[in-house]
Formats: sequence, structure tokens, C-alpha cells
Amino acid sequence: MQDQPGPEAIDEPIFRALLVPHRSLGRTGFLLVMGSVAIAWLLAGAIFVSHGAWPVLGFFGLDLALLYGAFRLNYRAARRVEEIRLSRGCLEIRQVLPSGRTQLHRFHPFWTRFDITRRPGAGITSMAVLCRGAAVTVGSFLGPDDREDFARALSRALARARHG
Repeated sequence: MQDQPGPEAIDEPIFRALLVPHRSLGRTGFLLVMGSVAIAWLLAGAIFVSHGAWPVLGFFGLDLALLYGAFRLNYRAARRVEEIRLSRGCLEIRQVLPSGRTQLHRFHPFWTRFDITRRPGAGITSMAVLCRGAAVTVGSFLGPDDREDFARALSRALARARHG
């Protein structure tokens, strides 16, 4: 007679992952880049102003504002987080969007399929958890190497959850 796992064994995590977007430029780097660009544009603007082309200074200011706005959007997108927790009885995906809104998806591992789309030369282009008509995309913000590592780890963990 085979021992059946108790309720605590079913809920014990087999796999956990916290996926966050990679951002190589921290706060200090951002301040250095913005400061350097502002100084360079001020110097170039001073040269244009000294030659009587003062309207150019406004365009330099517009460029600086657009660069700042692009960084702000990039850092806002970096607030996205995905937490994946797998036990024998449940695959839970918690996605925190940049707006702060949270989406929680729960699936039974036995009925779940992990779908990976590959393109020659590009590697994994998308990953999704599929279950009974529902599909949840995961790790869309990860780099190619991180996608490969995550896909391998989650696939192994799902197989372990299904087969014990």
C-alpha cells in the first residue's frame, strides 16, 4: 500500500520564482547620465546663444525633457513583478503590474501545460501557462538567457509536481 501525502505535503512549495525586469542603470547612474547630458546641452546651447541662435536652447530643453520622460516610463515598467509558486496541489501566479494592480491566477498542476514558443536564432520568444482554456503569459520581460533558465526550471518542477 502506497502512502498518500497529507494536506501539508500537498501545499508545501516545490518551486518558487520571483521574476523582475532587469534594469542596468540605477538611481546614481540615472543622475550621472541626466547631469552629463544637461551640462553638454547647456554648453552647446551657450555656443548657439552667443552666435544669436537663441531659439536652439529651447530645443535642447525639449530634448532633455523627452529623455527624462523616457527614463521615467522605463523605470515605471520596471515595477512589474511576477511571483510563481508551485506545490503538488496548486500553481499560483501573482502578477503585479506597473500600476500596482495585482492579478492572481491559480491552476491545478495536473491540468496545466507550460507552453514555450521558440524561434530559430532568437530562442524562447514567449512562455505561457495554459489550463482549460485560460492562458497566462509569464516572463515576457526577461532576457533570452533568463527565459531559458526559467523555462527549464518550471518545466522540471511541473513534472515533479505531477509525478511525485
